[in-house]
Amino acid sequence: MRVVAIETATASSSVALGEGRNVVAAGMQQDARGHVRFLVPALDFCFASVGWSPDQVDVVAVDVGPGRFSGIRVGLATAQAIAGAVGAPLVPVSSLDAVALQAATGHRRVWAVVDVRRGEIAVGPYQPVPGGVVRDGPTEIVTPDVFRGMLDSDRSEILVVGDWASVPAETFSGLHAVKMGRPRYPEAGAVLEIAVARAEKGEFIHPDEIRPLYLREPDTRINWADYRTEGPWAS
Repeated sequence: MRVVAIETATASSSVALGEGRNVVAAGMQQDARGHVRFLVPALDFCFASVGWSPDQVDVVAVDVGPGRFSGIRVGLATAQAIAGAVGAPLVPVSSLDAVALQAATGHRRVWAVVDVRRGEIAVGPYQPVPGGVVRDGPTEIVTPDVFRGMLDSDRSEILVVGDWASVPAETFSGLHAVKMGRPRYPEAGAVLEIAVARAEKGEFIHPDEIRPLYLREPDTRINWADYRTEGPWAS
């Protein structure tokens, strides 16, 4: 199974090509505004490095969020274009799932964090299991103060991973059972690993059916009243 994985939901962008779970080429850059400039050249470089042609792709995996609206849209559009062009199915992956999978912990409960801006973060809890993690609670958009309360009420030993550096330091002050860890951003290699496991179970989606996981309204909304011509048919 040849897989293309795309991650652009955060301030980091990355791509990976894999033969099954084995990553054969990858690229990454950290630039919150550079998703568009990075993505296609990075994919071209990876394809050239391994000698693949687009029609050899079997599955396209993409991080659908939560995260930055513009980054998610760039990744989704590119993934849909590739999948539609070569007739490959898509596998959507959560950015929080990818961050949590990369966390190095043997026993601590993992809380994954992704900065969604406007003073809010997306968070989700995971339990470590042999070979990875499993989600054991809902994904939520919260303020740092609310997140502190969630951690304070969790009686487990905790490892917080993801973009916790974007959260005020006092959020974690005095929480003695809480440790901070890596990675800061999800990587396409983790997106690929999750997608392969789902693809092996036949958990595909048609390119036209994939949807972003924003969890809230977009940062920018069109005021259609500015473009609407009022007339006798207006309701």
